[in-house]
Amino acid sequence: MHFIRLIRPANLFIIGLTMYGLGWYLDGVSTHIKDSGLMSVEFALLVFSTIMIAAAGNIINDYFDVKADRINKPERLIIGKFVKRRIAIFTHWVINFFAFAIAFYLSWKLDTFWYLFIHLFSINLLWYYSMYLKRKFIIGNVLIAILTALVPIIVGVYFHSIQNTPLSKLDQNLAPFPIETSLNFILLISFYLSGFAFALNLAREIVKDMEDVEGDKKLNAKTLPIVLGYTKSKVISALVLCTSMVGASISFTFFKPIELKLFFPIIISALFVLTCLLLLPRAKTKPQLKVINDLIKLAMIAGLISPIYWKLILLYG
Repeated sequence: MHFIRLIRPANLFIIGLTMYGLGWYLDGVSTHIKDSGLMSVEFALLVFSTIMIAAAGNIINDYFDVKADRINKPERLIIGKFVKRRIAIFTHWVINFFAFAIAFYLSWKLDTFWYLFIHLFSINLLWYYSMYLKRKFIIGNVLIAILTALVPIIVGVYFHSIQNTPLSKLDQNLAPFPIETSLNFILLISFYLSGFAFALNLAREIVKDMEDVEGDKKLNAKTLPIVLGYTKSKVISALVLCTSMVGASISFTFFKPIELKLFFPIIISALFVLTCLLLLPRAKTKPQLKVINDLIKLAMIAGLISPIYWKLILLYG
């Protein structure tokens, strides 16, 4: 039970839901896709290996965070209290080994080194982040946001790679906005969701650092709120949140007027972000910051699972 808590199953479920949701939407984009990419063994392995890397990343993050967690989150401390450190580090490497083996198979099967590269990059970056970069000024926040943003991109790359004719005409019944080719559509949707995830996760990481100032100071960390203070950190977080909404607003212009209902999940996400912007200036305590953290997470979930809503509306509504 304690080990399950260590890998954060709720976060892993969101990653899987995001990948399968986007995959379900992109699976019907073109009539020239070889077979159903969504139901293929390769796509299932891609999702599973991505989840494995995230689980291993959660373990190694807590492994190096024991001292800080004793101060910041004593109620959530698992490694050293319920799970032995050597068991945690061994499990981390075993999970990463199997994830990398899957990436090797996918790269061979799909004739591309992309999966091998991105898995190896993610594994090493999560280790280096947890050990060293997490407590450095802003760079750790940016890198974690980048890794989060890679989740939609890797799905887009997969569906791009299994197309027979990348420049075939898009089935307009499955597109929320007019676009000339299925290739462009897949890349546009993937990078749109990726940018959305990057901005919101970056803001969330800054808020999390504000929550953890007390413990981070004990470790001589140089996080954004420690270096610049709470006020400036709040301003930066608010600006990043506004950037995510500006991007979403710009995308509004792509939607056909008759299909504006497809924008509903982004509106929900925007309401969560707006609430965060209203609460952020007055947030001073850890519980208040935790509420903002959770609201940003809900905003990100609403945006990332929007392809599921789009597909349901386009097929049944």
